[in-house]
Amino acid sequence: MTKTILITGATDGIGLLTAQNLAAEGHIVLLHGRNPDKLKAAAAKVGGTTEQFIADLTDLGDVRAMAAAIREKHGQIDVLLNNAGILKAPKVITKDGYDIRFMVNTIAPYVLTKELLPIIAKEGRIVNLSSAAQAKIDLGALRGERQLSDMDAYAQSKLAITIWSREMAKDLPDGPAVIAVNPGSLLASKMVKEGFGIAGNDLGIGAGILREAALGNDFAGASGKYFDNDSGQFAQPNAAALDQSHKEDVMQTLQEIAAKLS
Repeated sequence: MTKTILITGATDGIGLLTAQNLAAEGHIVLLHGRNPDKLKAAAAKVGGTTEQFIADLTDLGDVRAMAAAIREKHGQIDVLLNNAGILKAPKVITKDGYDIRFMVNTIAPYVLTKELLPIIAKEGRIVNLSSAAQAKIDLGALRGERQLSDMDAYAQSKLAITIWSREMAKDLPDGPAVIAVNPGSLLASKMVKEGFGIAGNDLGIGAGILREAALGNDFAGASGKYFDNDSGQFAQPNAAALDQSHKEDVMQTLQEIAAKLS
């Protein structure tokens, strides 16, 4: 059955390869990107049936506008794949004063998901890109009150998206499923090349598991779970994701930021 699937950060890396694979299966793939030229080139490369949506994920106004454009065109989407992520950038503070890693990797996908929930099929899935790199969240840094190193900000942003995935799943007992996935460490993406100076492992490792998380039977009952593709199994995230007080603080902070920037 043909599914309608939105992939953020679909102009390169795992997002682009996943889009190619899903389009080749005959699905309708909604491609998100920040740069119009790169988005157009990605659509040509993906082929099949695609649509293009532009948004700068550092700007929640852009995120909400993209969500509105998708809602206007589609009464239903089946899968939201929050793939876009960032580790290093020339400028790490957004115009609103937040760390770009927290904004792109955690806050923007949270807001996008909330905005699209009315049209995501109950039997559908929300797949969030986590990482093996996870660390307890400095709430002050999440609020933009102090700056972290690139790796600390990245690891904390990935734990934060894992936390909200698990917490949102509790609020959606009837679906859609919300699943956090580490697609594999040090894959051959632009982020890995720029961040670590290495070629990285086969991107197909990540694209394959994202396809399975989006559509595969093994993930049908996986809402609220975290899948670690390094070990090839569902696993426990960093211990801080299991700390009730920390979870509550993170969720309250995310809600406050989303409301402040509405």
